[in-house]
Amino acid sequence: MTTAELRAALARFPSVPLLASPTPVEPLPRLSSRLGGGPRLFIKRDDAIPFGFGGNKVRKLALVAAQARAENADTLMTAGGVQSNHARATAAAAARLGMRAVLVANGTPPQRKTANALLDDLLGAEVVYVGSREERMPKIQELAANLRAEGRRPFAIPIGASTPLGALAFALAVAELVDQMPAPDVIIHSTSSGGTQAGLVAGCRLLALPTRVIGVSADDSSSALETQVNAIVTGVGELLQLDPAALAAGTAIEVDDRFVGGGYGVPSDQSREAIELTARSEAIFLDPTYTSKAMAGLIAYVRDGAFGEGETVLFWHTGGQVGLFA
Repeated sequence: MTTAELRAALARFPSVPLLASPTPVEPLPRLSSRLGGGPRLFIKRDDAIPFGFGGNKVRKLALVAAQARAENADTLMTAGGVQSNHARATAAAAARLGMRAVLVANGTPPQRKTANALLDDLLGAEVVYVGSREERMPKIQELAANLRAEGRRPFAIPIGASTPLGALAFALAVAELVDQMPAPDVIIHSTSSGGTQAGLVAGCRLLALPTRVIGVSADDSSSALETQVNAIVTGVGELLQLDPAALAAGTAIEVDDRFVGGGYGVPSDQSREAIELTARSEAIFLDPTYTSKAMAGLIAYVRDGAFGEGETVLFWHTGGQVGLFA
């Protein structure tokens, strides 16, 4: 499949214009020098998406929010942590579309709202707090039932918009990337709910690229995430009405869980170094939860000589830098 054919296949899915243009691809020469050379390093700047403070969730929501609008929804609902990037992006999409936003956050209501929690408030989102991750989806179901009883039309978005439809946005993003540069040998990014990685893998397989896609886990084990990503990739094929064999081979699903550290959202020595090194060498900011751990993975790979000098490694910045101000 060519990039034009992939775009044509995806054109039948409605989209809302949250992403105005391709995000930049930039070389990272000073970071490479600080790491002692090795592969050519590049970065794809989804942190630079202007809408709603950017990030990978904006790509997914362009399709998922369009589905909500097509179903005449008047309320977008989702869940996450108190400082969820996805929740903030969902609240922004709701505001742009003239919808209400209801967010379920696991954690304690902050005494002083900062970072994403502050932005949720500014965007007019209603935030309901629960004690644990396990309570989030039951609470969404309860709130959705209450809204329907009031005559409203809620649309619930899974964590991270990590559905086959959301993943399609990143299959399309792969086409965007190869219009900007030759296909890299390796893409490294942060993976958590699996949708971004599923889209990248699906895009590489559909375009028959030789690119490896390495997701560095922010929380779950490699085996759990690989299973999740594979299920979403399968769903992408079903959405595109492809023969299952069309997406069964090609780029492997690789998840590295060695950089989770103390757990989700808990900084490690490696992630702290990644934040400082990337800022001081390239003036690019990473977040404490996701991208810093992915960059810690890239740094370790380069230092260990995992990639050859002739190889091209692209770091896909998935945003979240608002988290620095929590």
